[in-house]
Amino acid sequence: MLTEPTTTWTDDAWRAHVRDFARDRIAPLSDRMDREAALDPGLRAELFSAGLMALEAPTRYGGRGASLTQVISTIEEVARVDSGVAVAVDVHNALIVAALLRQADADQQRRYLPQLATRRIGAFALSEPHAGSDAFALSTVAEPTDAGFLLTGRKRWTSNAGQADLFLVFARTGGQGISAFLVDRESPGLRVERHAEQLGVRAASTADLVLSGVPVRRQDCVGGIGNGEGVAIAALDIGRVGIAAQLVGLARGALDEAVAYSRRREQFGKVIGGYQGVQFTLAEVATEVAAARALLYEVTRVVAAGADIAERLRQSAMAKLFASQVAERAASAAVEVLGGNGYTREYPVERFYRDAKAGKIYEGTTNILLRSIGGAL
Repeated sequence: MLTEPTTTWTDDAWRAHVRDFARDRIAPLSDRMDREAALDPGLRAELFSAGLMALEAPTRYGGRGASLTQVISTIEEVARVDSGVAVAVDVHNALIVAALLRQADADQQRRYLPQLATRRIGAFALSEPHAGSDAFALSTVAEPTDAGFLLTGRKRWTSNAGQADLFLVFARTGGQGISAFLVDRESPGLRVERHAEQLGVRAASTADLVLSGVPVRRQDCVGGIGNGEGVAIAALDIGRVGIAAQLVGLARGALDEAVAYSRRREQFGKVIGGYQGVQFTLAEVATEVAAARALLYEVTRVVAAGADIAERLRQSAMAKLFASQVAERAASAAVEVLGGNGYTREYPVERFYRDAKAGKIYEGTTNILLRSIGGAL
C-alpha cells in the first residue's frame, strides 16, 4: 500500500514514490490500456489518491503545492512505464493546472483547482482540422450573447478528451481576437467524438471535441477576452517541458528494458550483453539519454526561475526537440537489442517504439521547433 504523499517530501523521496506507483499500479495495466486506448477507471482514481494530479496547486485547494521540478519528475517516472498515462498526467498538470495557476483569476482558481486536484481531469483544446502547426488559424468561434458566448466549431487531436471532465477551449471572439474558455464536459451542445485509431500514447484517449452552440460565461474566460494567444503560448512553454519529460522517461524505460534483456538473453554460450556490438549500442543510448535528461532539468530550472517568455520558448523547444530524437533512437535500439522478441507485444519495447513517434509531432513538430530555435538565434 502506498503512503499518502505529503508536501514535505524531498524531490528524491517524491520521485521514489512515483516510481513505485508506476511499477506497481500502472505497469500491470499498460498492455490492456494500450489495446483499449483508454485510461483504466480504477487507475484514474488512484492517480488522484496517490497525489499525481494538480501537483502544483496549493494545499488549500487540495494540491501538493509542489515545485515544477516535481511535476517534471512525476511525468518522467510515469513515462518510464507508460507514455500514454504520462501524457494524461502531463496535460492535466503542465497545461491545464499550470495555465490556471499562472493565467486564471482568483475566482477561477477557487472554483476549479480543488476539482482538478481531487477528481476531475482536464484537457487542452487548441488544435483543429486546419489548425495544427499554424495553431491560431482557428475556425471555432465564440458568438456573444447576453449571458456570455456560444462556442461553435470542432477541435481535433485533444489529448485526454476521452476521459476529461473540463476543457480549456480556444475560440475566436470576433474582432477581439482569440479567447480561452473553461468548458464543462456536461455542457449542452458539447460532444466528445472518438477519432481515428492512434499509433501510440493510446491511454491518453485522444479524441475530437464537437461544439454546437455551447454556452459559456464571461467569467469562465481565462486571461480575459482576446488574450487567448498569450494564454496558449504561456501554457505551451511549460507543456513542451512536460512532453520533453515524457520522452526522456520513455527513453529511460526503453534503455532499462534493453539492458535487463541483454543481461539474461544467451546466444553462442554467453549473454548478449557481453558482446561489444550490444555494449556499444547501449553505451551510446545511455549517453544520449543522460544528455537529454540534463538539458530537461536545466530548462525546468530556467522556466521555474521566471525567465522571459522568449528565452523560455527557445529553451523548452530545445529540450523537446532533443528529447524526441533521443526517445526515438532509444526505442529503436531497444527493439533491435531484443531482436524478434522486441517486435512482439510480449515485451513493452514495441509499445515504446510506437509511443516515441508522437514526440516529433505533438507540442510542436520538429520543423516548428527548429524554426523557433533558429528564429531566436
